[in-house]
Amino acid sequence: MKITIVGSGYVGMSMALVLRQSTNVTILDIDANRVSLINNNLSPINEPDIEKEMKTKTFSLKATLDIEDAYNDADFIVIATPTDYDADKNFFDTSTVEGVIKDILKLNKKSLIVIKSTVPVGFTNQMREKFSYENIIFVPEFLREGNALHDNLFPSRIIVGGESNTAKDFGQLLKLSARKEGTKLIFMESSEAEAVKLFSNTYLAMRVSFFNELDTFSVMKNLNSEKIIKGVSLDDRIGSYYNNPSFGYGGYCLPKDSKQLLANFANVPQNLIDAIVKSNSTRKDFIAEQIIKTNPNIVGVYRLVMKKESDNFRTSAIQGVIKRIKAKGLKVIIFEPNLNEKYFFNSEVVSDFQDFKERSSIILANRVTKDLKDVSNKVYTRDLFNSDWGSEITLKCLKN
Repeated sequence: MKITIVGSGYVGMSMALVLRQSTNVTILDIDANRVSLINNNLSPINEPDIEKEMKTKTFSLKATLDIEDAYNDADFIVIATPTDYDADKNFFDTSTVEGVIKDILKLNKKSLIVIKSTVPVGFTNQMREKFSYENIIFVPEFLREGNALHDNLFPSRIIVGGESNTAKDFGQLLKLSARKEGTKLIFMESSEAEAVKLFSNTYLAMRVSFFNELDTFSVMKNLNSEKIIKGVSLDDRIGSYYNNPSFGYGGYCLPKDSKQLLANFANVPQNLIDAIVKSNSTRKDFIAEQIIKTNPNIVGVYRLVMKKESDNFRTSAIQGVIKRIKAKGLKVIIFEPNLNEKYFFNSEVVSDFQDFKERSSIILANRVTKDLKDVSNKVYTRDLFNSDWGSEITLKCLKN
């Protein structure tokens, strides 16, 4: 059996490392540097579990730039290319997925094509019709950034958007590759699986927004947000997860998936989905206003990434805050070790951390780390339940 994964991001790499336990896996990518890293047992992305797995395990995994090598004779071809939200079209940009399908069918008309990239509801059926090829399914991923490999090895559930025999074979392969016993494997129509993905992530966005609005309320009413959240979360029906306030939801999935779901709701009555999308902008407005009213000389932005164990800062919430405070004329400097550029959004990127701390009048941190404890009097954050600082998170900047 031969499996090809198209794309070596979080989804592609974690899927490749899971499936290589059962068969030979080839990763196809357009980036020669990524291909070289993989073939030298090095991870092209910053995730500890993936880095460890690449260095310590011997397995049947190779990477290539050659589409013929990748597609010929492959039994399963998994597409894990990015589908960013196109604000102008009010829809996902699925051009990379369509391009891959077109290339596959030039070389291989026997493989099962598995779409892992997030797509609009109805997309897989459209591709079947467009290319006159029925052997295309959608299998959503439910990965947390920084925990992609773990979440593939110990999945909450496996959803397969296809009910053919080959689709069932692929679903069973995923279940056999998982290390979690008793994982639920559910088969459904592709459009239903696409809806599962969008509704799941939009629910998570809603939960983030709920606790962010609770936090905004607490700040405006001079109440203790941490105590209120703890009191609410002790209800077993609510639970103590996804309840740590932030500058807004961001990252790979939540912003674009909630907007795509809203677009799919065209001509369908709704209020909640629209409110979830708007709430994220409102939260960034509020955070920016809190910074602006302190009238700082220089705003230091500590990290652009969403999580401390990640190297991804695509559509991170803090970027929206940066744009808002810069629009008011405030000077911003940025500390982000993953950035090699000297400027970001026309703001200076400071590589020397000590220099960054000394120059900043106030330090904006979506998530704090121990590195900031010596300048805690400068830090503005809404990270109330951070394990690095514990109860010491009660900072001067949090009080009103």
